[in-house]
Amino acid sequence: MTNYLGEIAGIATSLFYALNSVFITRAGQQVGATVSNRTRVVFALLYLMLINLVFFGQILPFSADPQRWTWLSLSGFIGLALGDAFLFQSYLTIGPRLGNLLLSLYPIFGALEAWIFLGESLRAGQILGILVTLAGIVWVVFERGNGGEKMPRHVAVGVLYGILSAIFQATGFVFSKQGMYGTFSPFQGNAIRMLAAMFGLLIIALFQRQVGQTVTTLRENPSALRMLMLAGFIGPVLGVSLSLYAVQNAEVGVASTLTSLAPIFMLPISHFVFKERLNWQAIAGTLLAMTGVAILFLL
Repeated sequence: MTNYLGEIAGIATSLFYALNSVFITRAGQQVGATVSNRTRVVFALLYLMLINLVFFGQILPFSADPQRWTWLSLSGFIGLALGDAFLFQSYLTIGPRLGNLLLSLYPIFGALEAWIFLGESLRAGQILGILVTLAGIVWVVFERGNGGEKMPRHVAVGVLYGILSAIFQATGFVFSKQGMYGTFSPFQGNAIRMLAAMFGLLIIALFQRQVGQTVTTLRENPSALRMLMLAGFIGPVLGVSLSLYAVQNAEVGVASTLTSLAPIFMLPISHFVFKERLNWQAIAGTLLAMTGVAILFLL
C-alpha cells in the first residue's frame, strides 16, 4: 500500500477539487459567485498563513526576492482572482460538472502558452492529447444541443466563462512556474499567490463599493459562509497539499493525470447531489476528454 501513496494522493486531490466545486456552487447560489470568490480566498489565505507559521516560522515568505514576489503575485491575481471568478460563474451558469470539464482545458492552454512564450516544444503525444481532449469536451458541450438544436444562450455564456477560466488558470500557472525557481516551498509560493489574489479582489470590491455589501450578504447567509470556510480549506489547502505529495511520490505524468480527474468524480456527484440526468454522450465525452488529458501528460 505504501508504494501507492502518491497515486492515492493524486486521486484524493481530484475528489477534493470536485467536492470544492460543490460547496462553491451551493454557496454561490445563495450569495453569488463574486462574494464566494472573495470569501474563499480570504479563508484560504488565513489557513496558508497558519501553515507557513507552523512549518516555516513566518506567516509569509518575506525573505523571498522581489522577482519571485512579482511573478507569483501576477500568478495569484490572474489565476486565482480572475480565473476562479470565471470558473465560479460557469458553475452557477452551467453547473459544476461541465464547469470542471471545461477547466480541464487549462493544461492545453498552458502547453500552448509555454510553447509560445517560454520556447518549450510540443511533442507529438501532447498534440494528440490536445486533440482528444478537445474532441471529448466538444462532444459533451454539444450534447446540450440535442440533435442539432441551437445551444441555449445561457449555456453558451457558461461555456465561455469556463474557457476563459481555463485560459486565466493556464496563464497563472505559467507565471507561477517563472516564480517557483530553485527549491522554494510550494506552500510559501501559494501563500504569495493567495495574498495577491486577496488584494486584487479587495481593490475591485473597493472600486465597486461592495465591501460592506459583501459583509452584509455573508451575515445574512451563515450557511453559505460555513460552506465557503470549508471550500477555502478543501481546495487551496487540502487539494493543493495532496497534489504536491502526489508529485513528490509518484511519476509526474501519473500524478498530473490523477490530479485532473475531478470531471470523473463530478459525474456521480452531479447525478446524486444536483439531480442532473446524465446520458451516455455526457459520460462518454467526459471519459474521452480525460483520456486526452492522460495522453497529454503521459506521452
